[in-house]
Amino acid sequence: MREIVHIQIGQCGNQIGAKFWEVIGEEHGIDSAGSDRGASALQLERISVYYNEAYGKKYVPRAVLVDLEPGTMDSIRSSRLGGLFQPDSFVHGNSGAGNNWAKGHYTEGAELIENVLEVVRHEMDQQLLSVQTRNSSCFVEWIPNNVKVAVCDIPPRGLSMAATFIGNNTAIQEIFNRVSEHFSAMFKRKAFVHWYTSEGMDINEFGEAESNIHDLVSEYQQFQDAKAGLEENEEVMEEVEMEPEDKGY
Repeated sequence: MREIVHIQIGQCGNQIGAKFWEVIGEEHGIDSAGSDRGASALQLERISVYYNEAYGKKYVPRAVLVDLEPGTMDSIRSSRLGGLFQPDSFVHGNSGAGNNWAKGHYTEGAELIENVLEVVRHEMDQQLLSVQTRNSSCFVEWIPNNVKVAVCDIPPRGLSMAATFIGNNTAIQEIFNRVSEHFSAMFKRKAFVHWYTSEGMDINEFGEAESNIHDLVSEYQQFQDAKAGLEENEEVMEEVEMEPEDKGY
């Protein structure tokens, strides 16, 4: 079984996260106080994937909530699900980034990152120790990272079944290409660059980022061309094999 540590960051991330915990709670029959109200014992079978069991059969989300301003955290605390989370799961600063990525990365965010990592490390260490203790015979020292698969028998609300597939293919380069085109057009005019340089970012980092995304697109294109070439060779070989039969040999 897999124990997942859920991390939600920023105003958008926390708003999505709040809805996520609302849906997960309904799927597993957990109310806003962390008590089991499910109609089936199956709902608790894999409850430890997202929840820690606390004293008195209370279930606490294994979550870390992060933001640079306290407003988002206060909104969640005062909501219907506010009492569901542990108090030390809330990590926030005193002023927001104001949609300025550089401010969040170089100043306010940099001051908060160690506090966030400390909470995440504590939660991760606790879960890893728990997993290794329960399944000590399944762990070997020479395979530190295994491929893991999780199956959930409880579908989302309103659906009879659901599945999630995460994959990668060369089509993703189209997205990177579009991002690169917009970035290059803005960077050529030095649009909004002062927001970042004023927070300590070196302007050369923009050029490095542009070069990196070009290299990434080129790498994907190489794989796509190699695959296309292989398919063409296979088609040619099939045609060659068919020719003697066509000529009556």
